[in-house]
Amino acid sequence: MNDLLIFYTDDDEDDLSIFADAVDSLSKDIVLQTYTGGEKLLNAIAHAPPKPDVIFLDLNMPGKNGFDVLTELKGSDENNDIPIIIFSTSNEPSIIEKSLALGANFFITKPVLMKDIIKSIEHSLSINWKEFVPDQKTFVYKL
Repeated sequence: MNDLLIFYTDDDEDDLSIFADAVDSLSKDIVLQTYTGGEKLLNAIAHAPPKPDVIFLDLNMPGKNGFDVLTELKGSDENNDIPIIIFSTSNEPSIIEKSLALGANFFITKPVLMKDIIKSIEHSLSINWKEFVPDQKTFVYKL
């Protein structure tokens, strides 16, 4: 079986490191590639293969922010099928609604505790993205 390829983009090096540690603790065969900004993620996807199986995307980044990246990927015929999980410190209803409206597949407010970060990633990876249709009730991850 092939490894699961995850791309994660965040401008905060500490968040990237914590996320990588959480992924390393999972028992699945996962390859994680991290990027420090939206432009770098888009460049990596433009020069794929392989395409990621799922993208975790921070919203608040300089340059191309998460909304810019989300809009570009979901507007692309080649990449609009990649599940995008917003992984943000925000839990503002307007931010969540905008993420859903722009085509994000799932929304996670970054947990503080490592065990909760692991749990949120595990939950995200257990979703059958080919069948999952986000709506107001299923879009936001609840701990």
